[in-house]
Amino acid sequence: MTTATAPAATRPGTVRNRVLWTLQILLGLFFVIASGAPKLIMPGTLSENASANLSIPFALLIFIGIAEVAGGIGLMVRKLSALAAAGLSVLTVLAAGTQAFIADMPGMAIFPLVLAAIFAWIAYERRGTVTELRNSLSR
Repeated sequence: MTTATAPAATRPGTVRNRVLWTLQILLGLFFVIASGAPKLIMPGTLSENASANLSIPFALLIFIGIAEVAGGIGLMVRKLSALAAAGLSVLTVLAAGTQAFIADMPGMAIFPLVLAAIFAWIAYERRGTVTELRNSLSR
């Protein structure tokens, strides 16, 4: 009896890979366009519109914007996806902590925590790309 290989459409992991890439592209675009870019383009307006109990220094706001744009781009680059997802996971956990404890709005911390869990899953699933990146840099 011979064993035939499964067609590409039913191979295990194909659907998961498509789901991961869809999430990575959507979240990457979100972090580049909707989250990071406004912090870089109009940081003064964001600082003025912030609530009274949440004053973020201008330099920190710019740093967060750069980190979000870099993470969003990294999510969409195959070899950088695991590291970008890990970095964005840390960033969103810190954002949740800021919302819950500094801004005193714990209800607003739920969205960043959900994003952190998604990024942690992406980082775990794409962990093989870290080895590929290390090998390509060591040549």
